[in-house]
Amino acid sequence: NEQALETLAEAVIAAGERPGGRVVLSLDIAASEFGHGGQYRLALEDRAMVAADWAATLSRWTRDYAIAAIEDPLAEDDSTGMIAFCAAEGHRLQIIGDDYLVTDAALIAAAARDRACNAALIKVNQCGTVTEAIAALTAARAAGFGTIVSARSGETEDTTIAHLAVGLGAGQLKVGSIARSERLAKWNEALRIEAALGPG
Repeated sequence: NEQALETLAEAVIAAGERPGGRVVLSLDIAASEFGHGGQYRLALEDRAMVAADWAATLSRWTRDYAIAAIEDPLAEDDSTGMIAFCAAEGHRLQIIGDDYLVTDAALIAAAARDRACNAALIKVNQCGTVTEAIAALTAARAAGFGTIVSARSGETEDTTIAHLAVGLGAGQLKVGSIARSERLAKWNEALRIEAALGPG
């Protein structure tokens, strides 16, 4: 798992940049895929860890590889782990809830009370309607969370989320790499919006 981070760091340097300078990393851990009941199983390494050890591994990675944000660092059923990780690292990292919050205003408000994360992923086709997505973003903003409007896997080339991210002032857009046309369409639309808005 760590070899991927080493490769990314080398790529940043090869591009003439410095890790932690203009380029930082964000990880989508999706820990619910391999963590259950406070146990985290790393199949590639053929080992399992308790939540505290897994969180310690993530903390070390963030320091070693110029990581500025982590999405779903602990599993959606591990509130204790999320709260502990946010308490330890929330002052210096963006800790994003996706599976943990599912674009739900009530869950975002609860996470804010618990201090389980400090940013929310907003996906219109996760909650079902634009109205619910705006309610979730509003709840996140009220909690002082960072907000990231995001695409989901298997989307079309529809570019609406680029407009939502800008129009709602989310500040961040998550689309993925330009390797697939449905992602490239959204990046291109964001560039067109930037050009239309002009400087400032």
